[in-house]
Amino acid sequence: MKPKISIVGLSVADLDRALAFYRDGLDFPTHNYADGDDYIMFRLEGSWLSLMAREHAFEDLGVAGLTVSTVSLSHNVPSEAAVREVFEQGVAAGATALKSPQPAPWGGYEAAFADPDGHMWDIAYNPFTDLT
Repeated sequence: MKPKISIVGLSVADLDRALAFYRDGLDFPTHNYADGDDYIMFRLEGSWLSLMAREHAFEDLGVAGLTVSTVSLSHNVPSEAAVREVFEQGVAAGATALKSPQPAPWGGYEAAFADPDGHMWDIAYNPFTDLT
């Protein structure tokens, strides 16, 4: 198995709200999306993000309605200033601020917000390893 995560899929309570947050608020580009679709793909750098309505999530796997664990998503940026910019963009788009931009205990700089469905985003600058 190739050590790679290709798609992070999030089940959301309100697909239209999530679409507005990611597409309109964070400027993530949709891929082959048409109004009314019940599955939305965003092509990111090196991976994909998908959104699906919670009530239909994972029907294709035969586990519809399954409660899955919460995940956190990390977005690494090249500077402390970029952490602040992404954090401000997320909050302006409707995210809930969880941790304002600040030095991290591990030596970097980070902030966190939650999207409208409560999925946590960790925004980080890592001065030790380029993860951008």
